[in-house]
Order: sequence, then structure tokens, then C-alpha cells
Amino acid sequence: MTSSRVDLYIYDLSKGMAAIMSPIIIGKKIDGVWHTAITVYEREYFFTASGVENCIPGTTALGPPLKQIKLGETQVPYPVFIEYLNGLSQSSYGANTYQLLSHNCNNFSDELAQFLCGTGIPKYILDLPNEVLQTNLGSTLVPLISQWEQSARPTVQTQSEATTREKSPDLDQQIEEARYKSFVLEQRRKKLKEKLAKRERKKEKRRKKLIKEGHSEVLELEETEMADTEAALNPSESSLPSEQAMQLEEEERRQEEERKRLRDPPVIYKTLHDINVEFDALVGLIDGKLSQEEQTSLEELHKFMLEDEGSWVLGETFLVFIGRLLNDKTLPVEVRVKTLNVLALAALKDDVILLLHQDRREHILMNYAFDIDRHSLEEQEGVALFMCNMFENLSSSEWMLYISEWAYNNQQTSNIRVTTKVAVHSLLSDSSVLQERGSAIIHNLACKEKMFKNFKIRQRLPKGSLSKVFDDVAVELTMALLQFFNGKPSEENLFRCMKALAKFVEISRQEVPQLIQMIGPDPKTFKGTSPRIDELIEKISSKCR
Repeated sequence: MTSSRVDLYIYDLSKGMAAIMSPIIIGKKIDGVWHTAITVYEREYFFTASGVENCIPGTTALGPPLKQIKLGETQVPYPVFIEYLNGLSQSSYGANTYQLLSHNCNNFSDELAQFLCGTGIPKYILDLPNEVLQTNLGSTLVPLISQWEQSARPTVQTQSEATTREKSPDLDQQIEEARYKSFVLEQRRKKLKEKLAKRERKKEKRRKKLIKEGHSEVLELEETEMADTEAALNPSESSLPSEQAMQLEEEERRQEEERKRLRDPPVIYKTLHDINVEFDALVGLIDGKLSQEEQTSLEELHKFMLEDEGSWVLGETFLVFIGRLLNDKTLPVEVRVKTLNVLALAALKDDVILLLHQDRREHILMNYAFDIDRHSLEEQEGVALFMCNMFENLSSSEWMLYISEWAYNNQQTSNIRVTTKVAVHSLLSDSSVLQERGSAIIHNLACKEKMFKNFKIRQRLPKGSLSKVFDDVAVELTMALLQFFNGKPSEENLFRCMKALAKFVEISRQEVPQLIQMIGPDPKTFKGTSPRIDELIEKISSKCR
């Protein structure tokens, strides 16, 4: 797992004036009026009266920091960090929560540091407000400090930038998404460089050995390989990727496949539908009913699914096209079913996450899934299939657990809530197909290794963020499982559900065991169904004693 350095930037808002004025005003010397920020992932993050903000490190109106302290290294993945940050900015660190002396930038920096690397900021910074207020005239400094705090802002924008920001309220989100994509590409490039450097070191040893043994032809080989290395590291300077770069791409793909193999495998459906059959059927159903722009989107879908192009081929209006296919009631229900089947196959593609990120503003896919109980049975099966297959890739499965909320049909929802609703609805359905897919979704949710193995990260998350929400989800899913157990589940469905329950008793160590004891049925009721289920029952029982 890659790590990123975490630094604390310390600024003196008074720029030295506090040290001079404090003995005169309050009879006690104060070295500075501290403003702090956390720098990580090549950005500076801080909290002001305007809410959580970020900028290029050192580019606020305060200039460079007075001190820069390394707090440690973080292994929290960047997407998880962004979700965590969004959770803070929408809850405990919203703009209306700022209090100059009791809930300020330093409290934010301390909480962020604890989350990222398990260490807080220096105590003398956090204790400063109390030191000031305990003096007789401490309150007289408050207006002055408030005035100084206004300088802790990113560098003033140009007029055109300010106008653009006013006209585009989603600009911050677009910038953050672009930064995320850039971050992923940069990480990939760094890995490529590291692999090339490692390979070059091995080849250098081999070349020296050959030279020592008198093989002069190695010098010619060296020049050729150096050229290949340069081309691989600078692809823009080469019209075609070098053989070495292609080999490294293949090696990286194999490593990713190995990662997938070693993790607890999700239940997915790769061969249930044939993409050629589903796509041709969809085209036949909508032929002559599309605008020119929609026809272009259909061609993009063909390139993505049948010509094996990357998701980059899908244009900006592609999801609007998908939204029409899913929500236009003048189209036959078969259109929605075929669309969902194609999307379920698209979910198996490695780069589907780039498509999903395009939907973070309109939420076309998740709003449709949220209404699963209003759709026909065939559509419900399609939604559940899409959800199952989303667990094929680590990035898309994490996307399904995002906690950022939006308003839909006069209520707040989020990806994790939609995923949970689809799972519960499917499991408790009368349809055997939906029950099977519901058990698969719950199994996949429970086996998300990120959620269960890093308990320390979970504990650092604030109330309302990813793991705390998932703790609540574990309780909700447990209640659905116990209700499902009152029926006559098949061995396969029972195994998936018992496996999920065994995970839930680990993550919610009080509530889930209590629910099992109070509501029942006792998992031991199913003892003897199969050896693998007996093993899971023993694990669950050991946690419920």
C-alpha cells in the first residue's frame, strides 16, 4: 500500500505582533496566534469561517508557514480521504459551525491528523484559547484575532476566476474529480518508474557481469534498452508505446489480478448474459426513437462494450442518454431491462469507475436503484445484478459505499444507503432470483476487506462518516438476515448469509450479537446443513457468548 506524507503547517496570524502586544494588553506573553493546516496529497487543507477549504500548499494570503512539522505517513487511500473530508464539511465542520476560540482551524487540524496518521497536533496550540481567556483582558483580543483570521484564505482570485466560480456552483466538485483522476494517473506513473528503475538495476548488474566476462556486444544492447526505458517513461515523445512499457503494463495487470485472487472473492455474474445478444436486442427496441445526440451515445456504448475501448470513449452526455432509457416510460419495459443487463456487464470492466464518477452530480444510476421497490420484477432483477457485478473491481465497490448525501424525492440518500436498500429488498423478496442476488450483495458488502480489517482507521472516523455509517448498516443488514433465516434458504444462500453474519459480529461487536440473541433464530438451528456452514456457525456462536 502506498503512503503519503502528512505535514502540519503552523502560521502566526499576528505575524509577530502577539509576542509584542500580549504582555501589555493581558499581562502575559503569547508567542503567536496560531493558525494551522494539514498538508497531504500535495494540497493544504484547513478550516475557516467559510468552512473546509484547500489550496496549493503555502498559497494562502498568510504566505509560507512559520513552521512545518512532519506528523507522519498515511496509508488512507485518497478516495477514502475525500469521502471523509466531505463528511466533515457537511457535518461537524460546516461553515456555520466555526467558533473562533472553541471550534476552529486547530481543532480541525487535530482531528484530520488523528484520522490520517493517528497523531494529534502540538498541545500548546490547542491550549492557547484557554490561556488567553483565563487572563483578565483576554476577551479584548478576540475581535483582533477574528480580524487576523480573515487572512487565512487562499490567494485572492482574479475577477474572471471569481465570475466563473459564481456561475458554476459545481466547480469545486469538478476540480476535485479532476484532481482525483490526475492523482490516480500520477500514482500509476510513479509505479511504472519504480518498476523500470528496478528492472534497470538488475540489467546493469547483468551488463557488468557480461563486460567482465568479455562480452563486448553488451554495450550495443545497453544503448537499445536505455532508449526503450526513456520512451516508456516519456510516452508523449514516442508515437507508439515501447515493448518494455507494454510488458510493464501486462505485469501490472497480472499483479492486479493476483490481488483480486487473494482477496475474499465477491459473488458476481460474468456469464449470465451475452453482451452481443443484449446490445443487439437493445438496439432493436430503440431503433428510430433516438435523437442524433442519443444515437452518438449509443455508438459510444458500442465502442465501450463491443469494441473494448476504454471508458474515455463515453461522452459527457452519455449518462443523460442512459437516464432517458431508464426513466422514459413511453419506452417498453424491455428497454430498461436490456439497459440494466448491459450496465451489469459494463460493471465488470476495469475502468468503469471513471463512468461512475461522471454520475456524482446527477446520480442517475443510484436514484433509479433507490426506487427498486417501484420497478417491475424484471427491472428489480436487473438492478440487483448491476449491484452484484459492481463488486468485481475494488474502486467501483468502494464507490458503492460512498456516504456523500443528496436529496431525492424529498429525502436524503447516499450510495451506501441505496446499496443497503437494494440488498435488503432483494433478500426479502418472494422472487428466488432476487433472493439469490440479495444474498450475493450482502455477502459482497460484508467481505469488503477495507471495512473490516483496518479497525484503527474505522475508530478514527467521525460520527456520520464511512465506517460509522457502515456500523449502522451492519445492524440493518443483520435484521434482514435474521428475517430471511425464518424461511427455507438454499444451502448456497444460507452460506453467503452466514458468512456475512460472521463478519457483522466482528464489526458491530455489541449490537449484532444482541440482535441475534433477542430476535433469533439461533444460527445453531442450521447446524448440520453443510460442513462450511457449520464452521461459520461456530465463529458466530463464539462471538455471541
